[in-house]
Amino acid sequence: MLSQDSLERAADAAGIDVPPRFFEETPTTNAMALDLAVGGAPEWTVVAAGHQTAGRGRLGRSWASAPGRSLLFSMVLRPPVPPQRAPVISLLAASVMAEACPRLPDGAVRTKWPNDLVVRGRKLGGLLPEGRVEGGTLRSLVLGVGVNATMSEEDLPPDLRATATSLAIEGAPVEPEDLLGLFLSGFRAAYHPIHPDFGTHVLARYRGTCATIGRRVRARTTDGSVVEGSAVDLDPDGGLVIADGGRRTVAFGEVVHLD
Repeated sequence: MLSQDSLERAADAAGIDVPPRFFEETPTTNAMALDLAVGGAPEWTVVAAGHQTAGRGRLGRSWASAPGRSLLFSMVLRPPVPPQRAPVISLLAASVMAEACPRLPDGAVRTKWPNDLVVRGRKLGGLLPEGRVEGGTLRSLVLGVGVNATMSEEDLPPDLRATATSLAIEGAPVEPEDLLGLFLSGFRAAYHPIHPDFGTHVLARYRGTCATIGRRVRARTTDGSVVEGSAVDLDPDGGLVIADGGRRTVAFGEVVHLD
């Protein structure tokens, strides 16, 4: 079970010397990390919890978890990049987490653009990036991560049992602290945002885990418009390129796989 001690071991093994913070229970780790970022917390500050009472997903959705059976953490980053490049860092985190998960009897964990982790079309986890921009400068980026690790079917809310899953349900349970250690080490090794080839390397890695590219999709953007067509690629800033008679790029929104 994740604890302050195991959190410190995972951070130390990844070469992170910023003291992490563990809470048995908190409303959301992202809210705590955002407050710490505003207060000047350094890059690589990690906040983890055994349970979230008000977990949040993308687009304002709630995120349900069972105490001690999910990996729940947020990380403060301060990448020296323009705000429009922040999604590339989120894609890196998604691909690293997919690769950190154990291989399952029915195949590997995949990413669903932009920030979901899926197995056989069922949601295993996801990422919630939240940036703070001042004067056109990205001051901080908080990456919130939630992965269902040892949850059983009974731990899932009844209305989600057909669409959600966990590593345990899929036949490859892993303790949250072990998964966190693999993620932090993998992300730390790949996080070089000022390297001139960083974006190219991240997008190539993400394409290798992505279950969305190559499929017919419907995307509802944050302004409410709908785009339907074939997901064919990613643009340099991590947007999803959709062919619908022409080529349109969705920078952020909700995507439904149609096939």
